[in-house]
Amino acid sequence: MHVERYGTGPELYLGLHGWSGDHRTFRPIVSRMPESASLYSADLPGYGRSCRPTTWNVDLIVDEIADAIRAIGGSGITIIGNCSGANLALLVATRMESCIARLVLLDTFAYFPWYFSVFVSPVYGRYAYSTAFANPIGRWLANRSLKAHRTENSDLTRSFVSVDHEVTYNYLLMLSQIEGIEQFRNLSMAIDIVYGKKTFGAVKQSASKWKTLWPHARIWELKGAGHLPIEEAPDQLSDVIFRSANVGNHGHEERKGVDSRTS
Repeated sequence: MHVERYGTGPELYLGLHGWSGDHRTFRPIVSRMPESASLYSADLPGYGRSCRPTTWNVDLIVDEIADAIRAIGGSGITIIGNCSGANLALLVATRMESCIARLVLLDTFAYFPWYFSVFVSPVYGRYAYSTAFANPIGRWLANRSLKAHRTENSDLTRSFVSVDHEVTYNYLLMLSQIEGIEQFRNLSMAIDIVYGKKTFGAVKQSASKWKTLWPHARIWELKGAGHLPIEEAPDQLSDVIFRSANVGNHGHEERKGVDSRTS
């Protein structure tokens, strides 16, 4: 699995991109990193410069991420999971809890929404996916219809222009088969749950579910951002990722436009 390193500091971060991303997903926050940080940004198997897995099996994907963590240093690492990358981060965390100091989960789902279920239907799922994401007109229509969940200048389907659609479709199938969130209940490391204020309702509902699962977790709402917080609110997000680790976990506070709530 290809991993790109940014920075040379002793504080270790691993970025896992979302459904249609690659290691470049995290570039908007690279220039905002403190000198104390090193960000390792991965191309998940099948994306970017990483080879496809030999079998489309989520356990094999998690194996490769675990190997990357060991290669990076193996302990005290913060994993930043973007959207579906956060679900993979959680699966890795159940195996390697002693190695992971903190999880930062960005705009992720605690359940598989019905509108994604359409794309994994055995009857018409592939056709529905191709119509919405592999077709330029379909992408334009999808982005237009989702304008309430993004900023004016962002595009929720742009990243699908150059992806390998066989890869993205197989990831969607794998993600649909992940068991419920109860398997993650015993995770005890620091956890930050981050979402854009304009994101999907299912993401906001998921944040409440995560908070019920982990009372110690912090929830951050990024003002003005939608479903692409790395692109849409890099300053606010960088503040959460790199500068909030020692912020208290009680009460309510406003920090540079970021809403942190723990109740």
